[in-house]
Amino acid sequence: MLFRMLYDDLLAQASYLIGCQRTGQALVIDPERDVQRYLDLARREGLRITAIAETHIHADFLSGARELAERMPARLYLSNEGGEQWKYRWLQQKKAGGNYEHDLLTHGDRFKIGNLEIEALHMPGHTPEHLCFLITDHGGGANEPMGIITGDFVFAGDVGRPDLLETAAGQSGAAQQSARALYHSLQRFRSLPDYLQLWPGHGAGSACGKELGSVPQSTVGYEKLFNPALRASQKSEEFFIEEILAGQTEPPYYFSRMKRENKLGPKLLEKWPAPPRLNIAELAERASENTAIVDTRSWPEFCAAHLPGALYAPLTNDFPTITGSYIEPQNEIYLIVPETRVQEAITALIRIGLDNISGYATPQNLAEYQSAGGKLHMIEEIDGEELQQRLQQKRVRVLDVRSAFEFELGHIAGAVHVAHTRLLPHLQDLPRDRPLVVHCQKGERSPGAVAMLAHHGFEVVHLANGLRSWLRIGGELEC
Repeated sequence: MLFRMLYDDLLAQASYLIGCQRTGQALVIDPERDVQRYLDLARREGLRITAIAETHIHADFLSGARELAERMPARLYLSNEGGEQWKYRWLQQKKAGGNYEHDLLTHGDRFKIGNLEIEALHMPGHTPEHLCFLITDHGGGANEPMGIITGDFVFAGDVGRPDLLETAAGQSGAAQQSARALYHSLQRFRSLPDYLQLWPGHGAGSACGKELGSVPQSTVGYEKLFNPALRASQKSEEFFIEEILAGQTEPPYYFSRMKRENKLGPKLLEKWPAPPRLNIAELAERASENTAIVDTRSWPEFCAAHLPGALYAPLTNDFPTITGSYIEPQNEIYLIVPETRVQEAITALIRIGLDNISGYATPQNLAEYQSAGGKLHMIEEIDGEELQQRLQQKRVRVLDVRSAFEFELGHIAGAVHVAHTRLLPHLQDLPRDRPLVVHCQKGERSPGAVAMLAHHGFEVVHLANGLRSWLRIGGELEC
């Protein structure tokens, strides 16, 4: 048996290639949309991909299952659990016509990849249709599974959040129902053997859980002993529900779009974007409210000088969250990015379904444009003391872009609250009568929000170092 994890650092997402070396067949579980890396890995290992499986309909990235099925004569193994609302709708939409080869799985169903046997376990809670996969290697003489692919059900140190159907997809009341389902799934999880290796779908940094660990794998026994959510599930059902729903952050805006597209049919990529290199003058001419100029430089550089209307999105783990929350798929996208990182940025955008990448320029181009007298904008930053003075003079309003949980614990009196990942659908709710002083806790989430609001015509000021700057001068909070 060959086992490989392919990890996306920006999305903290794991997909897996599992192969039977005796027969040369391989299975890919939870592929992302840029599928060439799975094909290349299989080829290097002397395998051919004959099967593709998904643990659930994903919300945080655009699935590559359909893309891979178009590229290879592979069979799809997908969930048939969760009720009519959670059925895959694209299995009869093959590009050349007809159906994709597929099997729809329910709890206890099994299929084989060479000498490997995979058993589906229905474990709802994160989503109604969620499956886990037990892996048994009969080729090595085993008759019991060696490990379990848990997807977004159990992570190292956490479990999949059950509130996304409500907070991301807008289904009122779904969070409580999903948390209850998750509680009962975790009771069944306890019956699994402790020795099983546990291979999760995400690591630290994913928005699909609260306190995910950074280790790439664990064991069932270890999680039973030390996973805080699993330990909470040993207490009463109501206690678990309260614990698991408390403190969940607002999901990125694009999650609802991913969920919908992965269910109805991910758009086929077909060819890789090849945006031309542009000069800054050309790029500035194309700027509009429906155009996204994505500036990946550092915040001090962006704050001091950037193209009017540019979005701030550094190529860190926040890049998918910022771009996915502030850009609509129909927007034309232009990048300001080092030449050596163009493909990295394109890949990150492709994985969340932002394909309309029309050109790029480099930070060096921007510096040359500025030296030649090109018009650039800056962001005003103030500290807590200056904010206090402006509030006393009623010259500004405060916009708090932290999570609702943080806001409820304590906020500046009179502050308006919208989480930074949910700003785009709430622009019409924000006041425009005075400049908005935007802040988060430490100044890490608010810069992207400030740039996006400026892009949409708001007069904005950034509170440097966030709420910490306010507290440092003895500023009071109300709950």
